[in-house]
Amino acid sequence: MMMQQRVKRVGAAQEGESYFPLAGGHRLIFIIVIMPDSWMHLCSLVLLLSCTHINAKTVGQTSSPAEPVGQLPADVRSVVLKGRSYTDHVEVSSPINLTLQCTWTGSGSKVDNVTGYWSKDGEDIDNSHTTLRPENQQFNLQRMFTIKDEESLGKYSCMFGNEAKIDFVLAVPQISDVRDKPIISYVGDSVVMVCKMDDAKPSPKTWLWFKVNHTEKEEIDATAEPQRYEIKMDGKVTKLLVHNLTHLDSGLFHCGAVYAISTAMSHVELKVITIYEPLKPFVAIVVEVLVLVAVILMFERSLAKKRKAAASGNHVGDTEHATNAPAATTTTTTPQAEANGLEETTSTRQRKM
Repeated sequence: MMMQQRVKRVGAAQEGESYFPLAGGHRLIFIIVIMPDSWMHLCSLVLLLSCTHINAKTVGQTSSPAEPVGQLPADVRSVVLKGRSYTDHVEVSSPINLTLQCTWTGSGSKVDNVTGYWSKDGEDIDNSHTTLRPENQQFNLQRMFTIKDEESLGKYSCMFGNEAKIDFVLAVPQISDVRDKPIISYVGDSVVMVCKMDDAKPSPKTWLWFKVNHTEKEEIDATAEPQRYEIKMDGKVTKLLVHNLTHLDSGLFHCGAVYAISTAMSHVELKVITIYEPLKPFVAIVVEVLVLVAVILMFERSLAKKRKAAASGNHVGDTEHATNAPAATTTTTTPQAEANGLEETTSTRQRKM
């Protein structure tokens, strides 16, 4: 009978049935079987049929909202423009509610109003157009932006019609130590590549290193190849050590400073050469000198042959001239003697006459 009274007090179950509400809208259902009064004792059999998940929500009820994200820190960036354009670079390392304030002093001519609006990366922001009237001979425009991820970064512009604009370029802190010339090392040696941030910039959460493979960047896992790579990090400085260099290690390496909102990237170029590589210019110079000396020697030898041949020709000519000289004298003197004889004969004849 006590059990029957308990059932009446619950009042939500049918006769002979009882339930107990549980957390989360669950119900534990019992069926109570009451035996006839003829039995000497009251026996009941409690059968646990099921523990069912009964949704206590009404139809059409919406789910509870997610827990609100912690309030982001706020900051204000303000620029006063006296000309037609200005660009302000803003470094953002973590999510933030950033209020951008623009003040334009006007173009010099009196303007009653101007249309002000905002744009991001060259595209107008919806519902940002408004009519501005001068206040103390200045036009003011401001808007708060929630910068929460990498997509939120970019160029935000406040526009004063077609008269003037102010650009806010939002980006993560950039790595200042950028090496223009490649690092040169030798096959089989080890090399150290360094990336660091300026002291005035915030420290990144961590550092990453990548190797460019064709057109893709592959992250370097030093723990997977400890015999080849070693990564050291010390706040704003990171070092990559590469051991047992080969020609395949030549190329671009990228270091990444990881911040809460994005990653700043820089690069280092590595060139791996053999020990004979520096000797190539010297060998080339030696070869050029040897070729030049060989050409000079060949020219001198050829010139010597020509001189020897010329000297031999002159000696033969002098010998022939010496041999033929008396015959020529005899031949030339005979006519002269004859002429003298004729002259003498003619003069003798003239005397006799």
